[in-house]
Amino acid sequence: MRGSGVHLDGVPVRVPTGRGRRGGAWGSLIAALSRPTLRIGVDLMLPPVLAVSLGLLVAAAFGAGDFAGGRASQSSSTPGVLLVSQISAGAIAVALAFSADINGRDLTLGACAGALNVVGLGLLYQALSTGRMSLAAPVTAVVGAVVPITWGLLQGERPSALVLVGVGAAVAAGAMIGATHSDATSGAGRRALLMAIAAGLGFGASFIFFAQTSGESGNWPVLAARTSAVVLVVTGVAVLATRRTVQFPKGRDRLVALAAGALDVTATALLLLAVRHGLIVVVAPVAALAPAMTVVLSWALLKERIGRSQLLGLAVALPALVLIAAG
Repeated sequence: MRGSGVHLDGVPVRVPTGRGRRGGAWGSLIAALSRPTLRIGVDLMLPPVLAVSLGLLVAAAFGAGDFAGGRASQSSSTPGVLLVSQISAGAIAVALAFSADINGRDLTLGACAGALNVVGLGLLYQALSTGRMSLAAPVTAVVGAVVPITWGLLQGERPSALVLVGVGAAVAAGAMIGATHSDATSGAGRRALLMAIAAGLGFGASFIFFAQTSGESGNWPVLAARTSAVVLVVTGVAVLATRRTVQFPKGRDRLVALAAGALDVTATALLLLAVRHGLIVVVAPVAALAPAMTVVLSWALLKERIGRSQLLGLAVALPALVLIAAG
């Protein structure tokens, strides 16, 4: 996509997205960052290469956050880690939310996105802990990408054939990278599969809700998302505490959980920027590569072995990103 149209006083105006514009692709990014999204007609769109770059930053932040959250959960309960991380994320979101207009519709959309995201996260953690990880992780990644891609196509987004090929390859790469091996062969596998599908639907739907917010609201939808997530997690922890002890992270694990929250809100803010200024069909499959960061960190820091399917997924991801950026 080389440009997009906006309408000013009823007159269509062509907005270049890279070539022929002073500053090139980076000039387009600076323009997107420095002013609200154009909602008069069609949003100011970033060149594919920058949309892919933002998607990669989203994937890296989400993947690193998942790694940190998983590490903290090894010695603490998942609800306890979620509570600490979401509270820290909410505090950071406050600092990002100022200097923008408060819009009730955007706050509602952000709150819905945050609720869906944290529910999806809880379902994913539960699926990974009770069922076959080799099934749950890739299913969640694929469903989480397919939902916003389908929505974008239904809304009229029409990327080039080259981009669509890259999108398909990126979704497949995300599935392969997210695949892990597990010895769990109990009857809980079907339940884990259903939870993984539900988790993917939650992640994908939250993506769509964020895409519906307006640029004038800045990062207020991020704060709304964190607030609704905290309310849900606090409620869940309170109910769970009546049945069993909830172990909260302490010492170093608490810092790791706080880091997970910081990475989560950073990813959310970048995601908001990406979907406002880039085709959701392009951004969604790239952001779905988040498991790649988790795999790389596990290999680099924990010396965990990378499986063949994960190596294949990493190999497929690179040409997929090139195809998307080239389109």
